Amino acid sequence: MIEGDQYCEVVEAYFSFLISEFGFKVSEQKIIGNAFYDVQYKDKTRIVSISYENIEDYFLVIIFLLQEGKLPDYDDKTKTLHLNQLNTKVLPRIDKNEIHTNSEYFLKFRPKDELERRLLKSAKELRLCMHHFYELIVLL
Repeated sequence: MIEGDQYCEVVEAYFSFLISEFGFKVSEQKIIGNAFYDVQYKDKTRIVSISYENIEDYFLVIIFLLQEGKLPDYDDKTKTLHLNQLNTKVLPRIDKNEIHTNSEYFLKFRPKDELERRLLKSAKELRLCMHHFYELIVLL
């Protein structure tokens, strides 16, 4: 079982591209005992939430499109975008060279366990989606 501080450190390492490439800032870290961890990144129009429910072993990456600077209703599917939903739209449109270049970016990381492998996989997918984000919005 991963500790909250350790989770936040791994997320900040794997998802550092959100800051360096897309201008996000870490806006919040939530650690609720050993049950729930969440790291949120924010820019002017979006919040990216990377959360993990430790007891249930449930991991989720969501992009919230802010409405007048505020979070949308969770049930608003047009403003609450789950990474797996974005993947179905973006990944078929990306050429193999871009996927290869993206994978090379993440070669520096060595995941230690299954959760870190899932985090790394999501970081790779999110980075590709973010490069095509505004094209995606039209498709949704």
